Amino acid sequence: MVLQEGVYACAERVNQVTTFLGGIAGSSGGVAMIRPDQPNSRLFPLSMEVQTETGSAFASASFAPNQANGCGAAYDAVVYWPQNCLTVAALRFGAFKKSGLLGKNIVVLDGGNTTKVFLMPADTGCVSIKQEVIM
Repeated sequence: MVLQEGVYACAERVNQVTTFLGGIAGSSGGVAMIRPDQPNSRLFPLSMEVQTETGSAFASASFAPNQANGCGAAYDAVVYWPQNCLTVAALRFGAFKKSGLLGKNIVVLDGGNTTKVFLMPADTGCVSIKQEVIM
């Protein structure tokens, strides 16, 4: 997808991230917003719908060509869980440490310097937003 748009510097990183998140082939769709002028040297986002065991999830990744590591990347994976946030924290993110609240209601789970999970109550369930910077 990105190679067709002229983004060669990030092709491997895009493949790495999309494969980890469920892959374009395993998703219901994906959209990249790549500027046509100098596409190989500009930041670009990629949004995907990824199929999960509970339905669909939304994943968004941003890629920055020509960084010290070749192509910088970060992603957010947003999933609705029918369980409450305490249960989601224990069952899905047990290795992460609770580090407090983002504000009033959103719990922050700490996975280190490059990974955080935010748990937001939603009706009787919970929305998780996993955010990671790829090194």
